[in-house]
Amino acid sequence: MNQLSKRILCLIVIGLALLAAPAWANETDKAQAIDQLMKVYHDYGLFNGSVLVAEKGKVILKKGYGLANMEWNIPNTADTRFRLGSITKQFTSMVIMQLVELGRIRLDAPMSTYLPDYRKDTGNKVTIHQLLNHTSGIPSYTGIPGFFANDSRDPYTADDFIRKYCSKDLEFAPGSKFKYNNSGYFILGAVIEHVTGKPYATVLRENIFEPLGMKASGYDLHRPLIHKRAGGYEMGPDGYVNAPYLDMTIPYAAGSLYSTVEDLYTWDRALYTDKLLSPKMKAKLFTPYMKGYGYGWGMGTRKIGGREVHTIGHGGGINGFNTLITRYVDDQHLVVLLNNTGGTKLGEMTAQIANVLYGEPVIPPKKPAARLLMKAYTDEGVTGGDALFAKLKTDGGYDLSETMLNGLGYALLGRNKVAEAISIFTKNTELYPDSANTWDSLAEGYLKKGDKEKAIRYYKKTLEINANNPGAVEHLKKLGVTWEKKP
Repeated sequence: MNQLSKRILCLIVIGLALLAAPAWANETDKAQAIDQLMKVYHDYGLFNGSVLVAEKGKVILKKGYGLANMEWNIPNTADTRFRLGSITKQFTSMVIMQLVELGRIRLDAPMSTYLPDYRKDTGNKVTIHQLLNHTSGIPSYTGIPGFFANDSRDPYTADDFIRKYCSKDLEFAPGSKFKYNNSGYFILGAVIEHVTGKPYATVLRENIFEPLGMKASGYDLHRPLIHKRAGGYEMGPDGYVNAPYLDMTIPYAAGSLYSTVEDLYTWDRALYTDKLLSPKMKAKLFTPYMKGYGYGWGMGTRKIGGREVHTIGHGGGINGFNTLITRYVDDQHLVVLLNNTGGTKLGEMTAQIANVLYGEPVIPPKKPAARLLMKAYTDEGVTGGDALFAKLKTDGGYDLSETMLNGLGYALLGRNKVAEAISIFTKNTELYPDSANTWDSLAEGYLKKGDKEKAIRYYKKTLEINANNPGAVEHLKKLGVTWEKKP
């Protein structure tokens, strides 16, 4: 029996033991079960990073898996520093609420109060509250077609960036809808700077990191030497590659911080106290508004062991990094996952870790299929690739998720395997017909093939499912088709 098989067997045995006798399952048993689970995820190429799990406020596991630097073979540890991506937003919202408590910002004030140079027709309508809970209607700059490919490598001052990328016409009336929005939090960073007269990074350090002793957290700029900083990687067709460069003035207050699992544990513990914010103001942070989103946090519940457990959390994704912090506040449990190999299934991992904590069955992850399918489609064409796909689908033990298939399709397009990519994109629409993204990708495959008729058909299908897809609208426009939203 190989090492991976032993780990899976051990994971199943421990999971069954936890299910059969949760009353005697102690911290060591749970830590071992979680460790075995994460080792399997790592062996499958699904996790490479650091983990911290706390039960009732006490750490039971903190550990690194895989490599912080693949070129020098340097391992991840509990104190490796990772880019956080959108986990940054909860720190931005905390500073805003501190300034609200001091009377320097009003939640119901229009943003023009603090950014007088912002366009008045929009700035006088959008409030700080609406920026915090993603109901402003301001378009997100990360949704601009071609933004990452064309504009994300150049440094900007906050004010210059807002003028160029965060001042578009409103998509909807402020307060009427929820739409996750990086522009809103970028603007909040500028509000912090204008109100305090200090750089955003300085305010975070003085207001949060220093008071809490979070010495391994900060603003992740490219130039400074940052001790124990992890490199960012992404899985390519032939294995891992260095993630594309991103100037860190671009994510700014929406996504530019770095931290460790240990510092995020310190942050979690502080949120149960009044050290940073009064109970009244803290309650506003964690009030679920539209779609269960508060100020920089998402609120929800999960049924575990026959009861509803309240969760507060947020994820992050940025070039080469994928992160998730989840707080099970009824029991003061915490799961922090920081990964440095791009997008992966952190939500699934967190759910299984929670199953261990609550004495529920553990479901091992499915085996990865992407590289097997890539090789088959590359070496044997559509016929060979389709045959393997059918076999893996029948087996049922392989990951054929929407995200994986979409990435595989684009990897094949990158190798100019257009017919093979179209075959994968088509299978993705068959498995996930209600996803606008699968049809958008299929349209792109046919566009590259030169089949404009089918490209138009599938871009229209995309917009029938999700009318708010500016990329699809733009492609149709280039193809000579005007798309009008249906009432």
